[in-house]
Amino acid sequence: MSSGLIAVLDHATQIAKLAAASLDDVAVHTAKAGSKAAGIVIDDAAVTPRYVVGFKPDRELPVIGRIALGSLKNKLVFLLPGALLLSLIAPWAITPLLMIGGAYLCFEGYEKVHELVVGHEPPAAEMLAAAADADGLKALEDRKVQGAIQTDFILSAEIMAITLASVSAQSFWMQAFVLAVIGVGITVIVYGVVALIVKADDIGVALARADRPFSRTLRAPVDSAPRPIDLMLRPLTQAFGRGLVALVPPLLVGLSLIGTAAMLWVGGGIVLHGLEVLGVAAPAHAAHDLAHAVGSTVAGLVPAVAPGAEWAMSAMLSALFGVVLGAGTAFVVGWLTPLLVRR
Repeated sequence: MSSGLIAVLDHATQIAKLAAASLDDVAVHTAKAGSKAAGIVIDDAAVTPRYVVGFKPDRELPVIGRIALGSLKNKLVFLLPGALLLSLIAPWAITPLLMIGGAYLCFEGYEKVHELVVGHEPPAAEMLAAAADADGLKALEDRKVQGAIQTDFILSAEIMAITLASVSAQSFWMQAFVLAVIGVGITVIVYGVVALIVKADDIGVALARADRPFSRTLRAPVDSAPRPIDLMLRPLTQAFGRGLVALVPPLLVGLSLIGTAAMLWVGGGIVLHGLEVLGVAAPAHAAHDLAHAVGSTVAGLVPAVAPGAEWAMSAMLSALFGVVLGAGTAFVVGWLTPLLVRR
């Protein structure tokens, strides 16, 4: 009886070790896939706040919540089963689909660069006000949410495709688990950050107006006398609130610029790598050799920053390739295709 119990405990120990190893593998593959999709995640976080600009403060978080639920549905209901089915019946199609998604990212990035150089659309608040007069706020909100979810579908598809490509050599269940973890994790991170960004100015205004920050935090009666700690903290919290309000506009602009750069860098890199996989290796090799030459030159001057310099040059070359590809795609989409349709 004792030997049987020992055997059972031994089997349980082995199962626990296997489970722990599996969890470690999931963590490793999830981190690897997440790092590769970082550029698209940054762009997703940079793009989403524009869909809630102009709404009343009490509708901002509900709108973000609706977009987040739609994003989660995109990833788990549509894209995850589609990615797993693709890995089973047509794994060869992963690279071409990645390249198509990369070309789309380059097109979107080029459109943003062109908008910055040539001009921009009317302010979002004015567009929202004009649309609200005609259709009503509810219809406007539904339309903005639907547009955000459609944009998220493209970015989510690219994230899931990159994740699938990074775990294509793993088992079916490992692929499914990593895809699910990436889908849920990235959605929570992206829309949590978006919520903080969107509400940062409201938080700043509340702090700037708070004359009793400590008492308010403890929900003390309003008619009570200010505490000494309120008098001590008030200059700090009010200054922080004013600084937060002033920081939000340049933060949104900076996020937009970072998102545009990330789209071009990630999209260009995906297409370059895809061309290499399909046998057209010259562009990728040229970019790699030039980045390596820059890294070697910097290593002779400041060895500590050589890896960063090589990476930065590689990213810049991918972004430049993305601009060229995006311009070509915009030409085809915006001029050649309508011309062919008319003829």
